[in-house]
Amino acid sequence: MLPREFEVKDKTVIVTGAARGIGKGIARVFAESGAKVMVTALTSRYLAPLAEEFEAAGTPIVPVTADATDSADWRRTVDTALDAWGRVDVLINNLGDAIRKPLVPLPGSGGSPITDDEWRFVLDVNLTEAFMGCRAVGAHMIERGHGRVINISGFAARRGSPEGLVYSTAKAGLARLTQTLALEWAAYGITVNCIAPGIFPDPETADPERIARSRESAKSSVPLGRVGELREVGLLALYLASDASAYMTGETLYIDGGLSHS
Repeated sequence: MLPREFEVKDKTVIVTGAARGIGKGIARVFAESGAKVMVTALTSRYLAPLAEEFEAAGTPIVPVTADATDSADWRRTVDTALDAWGRVDVLINNLGDAIRKPLVPLPGSGGSPITDDEWRFVLDVNLTEAFMGCRAVGAHMIERGHGRVINISGFAARRGSPEGLVYSTAKAGLARLTQTLALEWAAYGITVNCIAPGIFPDPETADPERIARSRESAKSSVPLGRVGELREVGLLALYLASDASAYMTGETLYIDGGLSHS
């Protein structure tokens, strides 16, 4: 039996971008642990089947179609959670996407540089969404004197790569947003932490051959010799949402098999 500090039963949790991949893995761990989980996604394409899957497993969730980069949608999301539960204990900002292009044309590459719209899109989907989510729940958590915020970043926050300029910039910015809010909100019983995953392929949506290549490549490129399993990020998020992590705030925890140190 786990110590009571690790319990999250009946905690209320919002997870963005949770219809698939890492977000789905996080939502599954919390739902299985007895938390009340709301998941958001931009469309119902994956969200509706997800809700049906969780319902069939006996771990029902609340699905909400919303744009996590839109402040009005964030207000509606939080209002929906408050109407359903009366409180929000945990916010997990999980949205993310990348466009790999150089800043300017590189001799001999033949590739086009990143555009203004692509720059803004990647910043919005990786950084602005967390800013808006934190702003949407901040006043509520401060009034309650309690809350847990978990931002999902990536190992690119620590280590840049060619043609990864905007993605790395956004993820590094998310780490600083996390640190700054942790200091602003510490006096109000709110912790703000960040998880930076490495390579976590989604077997439900990715091409099987691509996953096989990732697994093979990881044997030599990742110090622990393998890719991550989606559930592992959820387990770390569970710790950060629980009372077991009550004395931790402002941290970015890398879960990448040692990749960001290699």
